[in-house]
Amino acid sequence: MTRTATRIATATQAATVTSNSTVVTEWALRYFGPWWSATSTTEDDGPLVIADVSPRRVAEIAQAVADRSGEETVYAGSRMLLGRDDNGTVFASQPEDKTAYRAEPGGPLRIYGCEDIPVALAAARLAREVVRGRLLADGWSILHASAVVRDGQTVLTLGDKGAGKTTTALLLARAGWQLLANDRVFIRPDGGRLRVLPWPSAAAIGLGLLDALGWYDQVRDRVQGGEQLHPTQHQKVTDALHSGSRTPLWKESGKELKPQFFPDQLHTWLGLPLATEGHAARVLFPRITPGAESALLDEDRRVKPGDFFTVGTEDRYPDVFGLLQDDIPGTKPLLELLGELPRHTLALGHDVKANSDFLTQVAGPAA
Repeated sequence: MTRTATRIATATQAATVTSNSTVVTEWALRYFGPWWSATSTTEDDGPLVIADVSPRRVAEIAQAVADRSGEETVYAGSRMLLGRDDNGTVFASQPEDKTAYRAEPGGPLRIYGCEDIPVALAAARLAREVVRGRLLADGWSILHASAVVRDGQTVLTLGDKGAGKTTTALLLARAGWQLLANDRVFIRPDGGRLRVLPWPSAAAIGLGLLDALGWYDQVRDRVQGGEQLHPTQHQKVTDALHSGSRTPLWKESGKELKPQFFPDQLHTWLGLPLATEGHAARVLFPRITPGAESALLDEDRRVKPGDFFTVGTEDRYPDVFGLLQDDIPGTKPLLELLGELPRHTLALGHDVKANSDFLTQVAGPAA
């Protein structure tokens, strides 16, 4: 059986995805390439994520989980059942996705599935988690922020859900900045400055925002022409794009259903330039309010500990395979350096041009 491999790397850390399916390794190339380094390789550069299409192995591991009085959690939005043996090996299965996992202490992380795409999705998530664990051990932290870069200088945008982090980043990227991240970044002190790396992920952009930014028609044309967005996208969103509906869609929980873009589609479909790293130079705290005029607010909002993702607060990717160490460095040094950067609390309305002109002026020359 022919195997292929993709090595992904950022900063000084790396992992290799190897598979019996070229779909899986080509997916890793596409998913990580725009923001991290991703290259095809013939070597098993560790640590390894072995991701194979094998219905037999899925059934075997599912039975191993069932034979143990295990746990249940939600991983990447899907139910996961877990079991452990006396040697510390973790067995897991996600029945709805028909995927299964085996992680031995100190060994490779193994992923099995019945079809290519679910295996590719799982391999990308877990390879990122492997690199994440190594970055955290190397002194990096994860900040809940969007980020854009110009001439190496990074503007970070923070705020509560719905505050406008993604909108701010997209408006600045349209104005000539490079998009580094739309939701979270890796950050670490670096010689008195703060170095920032992207967190590769599918980018969620609401139907209303797509329309407001003038991208809806071109995205719809591509979808109607047979091109596909990221498969985590809800079918209702795909149906809306085919029908021409621009009305935002919502789950019963109140969460918006949004088009989901592969990282490379941000450039090829939307024309946004992407960045692979930068150094923090400014912090913005936007607040979008219908009818508001773009303006600076007289509020001294600062980055706080709650703006960071930790092992204990991670919501979508709990550390079920023991990839993250608990004793990561505290955020105090980061908070002190972030507190020294120019920062602005902003009011934004729904006028795209006014917001864009204002943000470009505020983001201005890096300090």
